[in-house]
Amino acid sequence: MKIIDVDGHSRLNREIALAPHLPTGLTAPLLDSGLFRLETDAIRYACYARVPGAAPGMGMPGVDGVTARSWAEAAVHQLGRLHSWIPSGNTEQILREPLDHGGFTSQAALFAEVEHLAALGRHGLVPRGLLDGLTAIAERAPRHAQATIPVHADCHWDNWLVRDLSVTALLDFEWARFGEPADDWFFLARFSGPHTETVLDVIAQATKSSLETLRAECEVREAAHLASDLRGVLERPDVDAQMAANRLRSLDELLVGRYWWRPRGKPVATSIE
Repeated sequence: MKIIDVDGHSRLNREIALAPHLPTGLTAPLLDSGLFRLETDAIRYACYARVPGAAPGMGMPGVDGVTARSWAEAAVHQLGRLHSWIPSGNTEQILREPLDHGGFTSQAALFAEVEHLAALGRHGLVPRGLLDGLTAIAERAPRHAQATIPVHADCHWDNWLVRDLSVTALLDFEWARFGEPADDWFFLARFSGPHTETVLDVIAQATKSSLETLRAECEVREAAHLASDLRGVLERPDVDAQMAANRLRSLDELLVGRYWWRPRGKPVATSIE
């Protein structure tokens, strides 16, 4: 069951409209949805059939290597089904609706985010080294991201259900849109904790991509998401200091620690204490 205040955001409407048309067996079946009024408040709800399994959680805590590889192989297969799905009619229109997803859209947009951060952090809140690192990633980025296939765009391990060595469902299609496969590969690999290299290897084998290409695609997407998140935090009049610190720490890990390129098992270089 998912419940949200109608005034919160409209993404649940997107998920409800898409759910009946997604590839069979990909997600939990939608049983009912609607609007419930409680005095002066309005609540949107969606009720789904129970699917066996449990979410592995961010970073796959306590998961061994064999299990992580098996789940990654099943998840990549399911995402491949989503990527090859051909929506039509109203479903296609929904996926094409503008969505401020914070991901990578173009080289120019990423440069613009860096400029915004430089302006917002003119008092030194955003270290110059991090701005330079983001600029370097933007310089290597493609001119434009394609928007040609359906992607989930939030498929971290909190949004999967697993049972034994299999995945049973992919949940939460609120951010689904047209994009590129790498928009999903980034989320799958980045939130695999110590199994990031295993997941990247599974993706590379399944898609016949080079690991270098995958790393670069994931790096530019993480840079775009973090830059967008940090700008959003800094633009608020009541800046959440802890949230800003968390985003800066993540940027430091990405740029100084070279998250997508460092050999696993080596200490992470950082500039933020």
